[in-house]
Amino acid sequence: MPGNSAPQPILDKDSNQRIALGWREWVALPELDIQRIKAKVDTGARTSCLHTFRTEPYTESGQRRVKFWVHPEQNNLHSVVECDAAVIDERSVTDSGGHKELRLVIATEVIVGDQRWPIEMTLTNRDSMRFRMLLGRTAMAGRCTVMPEASYLTGEPVLRNHS
Repeated sequence: MPGNSAPQPILDKDSNQRIALGWREWVALPELDIQRIKAKVDTGARTSCLHTFRTEPYTESGQRRVKFWVHPEQNNLHSVVECDAAVIDERSVTDSGGHKELRLVIATEVIVGDQRWPIEMTLTNRDSMRFRMLLGRTAMAGRCTVMPEASYLTGEPVLRNHS
């Protein structure tokens, strides 16, 4: 009967190479020692964003770096991951409420399902938000197809040892 079947996604010719994502997914950030974090898939956000509750920028051997601390689990202030990364940029970002903020930008590898690739992400305090991470459209471009009616299509991130 018309109208009773779920809408079928319209995919481009190379869609078999793309990862199907729901509006939220589990991801991993292995270079930051974050084994699992819930990310909102956000095509409205240009850059990906990670929740940090404390940042300490510093310089080492002439390179800008940042130490930062993450609560990877929503509503769990006891689970803390201490991270360290090179600062690749500082950008003025306008949040969903229209507020501008100058944010540090890092590059790191993301794992979604069994796929991994490098992304850029900004660091900011997301305590008042439902998700500790946003996966923005730049990180997904050419790699992902978003199905907004679905959640957790990729399952848990597949962590592999590189020995």
